[in-house]
Amino acid sequence: MATARQLETGLEGFRYWPGALGPPDQSRLLAEVRTVVARAPFYRPETPGGRPFSVLMTNCGPLGWVSDRAGYRYQPLHPVSGRPWPAIPPLLLDLWERLTGHDAPPDACLVNLYRGPARMGLHQDRDEVDLTAPVLSVSLGDTAVFRIGPAAGGPTRVVRLASGDVCALTGPARLARHGIDRILPDTSRLLSGGGRLNLTLRRAR
Repeated sequence: MATARQLETGLEGFRYWPGALGPPDQSRLLAEVRTVVARAPFYRPETPGGRPFSVLMTNCGPLGWVSDRAGYRYQPLHPVSGRPWPAIPPLLLDLWERLTGHDAPPDACLVNLYRGPARMGLHQDRDEVDLTAPVLSVSLGDTAVFRIGPAAGGPTRVVRLASGDVCALTGPARLARHGIDRILPDTSRLLSGGGRLNLTLRRAR
């Protein structure tokens, strides 16, 4: 695993490690994600208002984040298959321990697949019980144009997240507004068929 270097971003609590995962670890993690998807296939969630997401989603870990007409929540079962979510890959657990230093492991990992025009509007991660626990995000595949700004509102800034990059929302940035403006096609050959996988580790309980 490559040694991560932290880049100051100007937003207190937002931590960014470009190239935290080198190519061999990216390939190994991708293989583990494929195993997750084989047991918990991607599906397209919808907002409480009935609007479909542009991303495909699945989860791993004891809990998974879901969205449908009943609202946003964490639950232990895949909403389509009704089966428990697969375990979180060990490489991700190691990243969490090494980079966040948090004393409890993550109990949820969201897996989002971005292809074509898929994007994610500005939002806050606030469905967790403990909003002081960090959120750790790992990028695989095509580069994403990531937008982030203070929780209270105001100007946002853009960070390009390439394959193998890792970032975290901690402290004052835990409730930062953030989203994905777009994916830059053909910036990585990691995923067959292109696109980007985003793996987001959280403490839901």
